Amino acid sequence: VQLQASGGGLVHAGGSLRLSCVASGRTFSAYVMAWFRQAPGKEREFVAAISRGATTTVYADSVKGRFTISRDNVQNMVYLQMSSLKPEDTAVYYCAAGGGLASRESNYAYWGQGTQVTVSS
Repeated sequence: VQLQASGGGLVHAGGSLRLSCVASGRTFSAYVMAWFRQAPGKEREFVAAISRGATTTVYADSVKGRFTISRDNVQNMVYLQMSSLKPEDTAVYYCAAGGGLASRESNYAYWGQGTQVTVSS
């Protein structure tokens, strides 16, 4: 499956952005979908994941209550709605597809190219 993320940009602290990721190739609904992010000089970290049928979501503690992951299995899309953004949310955000609902990078076999999110203070 091929993944393409979009929607990043520059936003002031407290603002909102919605990231999108479109999937092509194999059956989208067969995959758990997730978002990860990588800030400058830091390792890539888990942000959120959503089950195949969108019945279960998992979030990193740092984004819980501010970010919402969702998916559309008809349009082959996964979204990350980000609100109350903070400067520490600045990172390149990646969407990923995998086989199990988990926060480990190794669980995800397919990755998009990343989209930059910059939050100014």
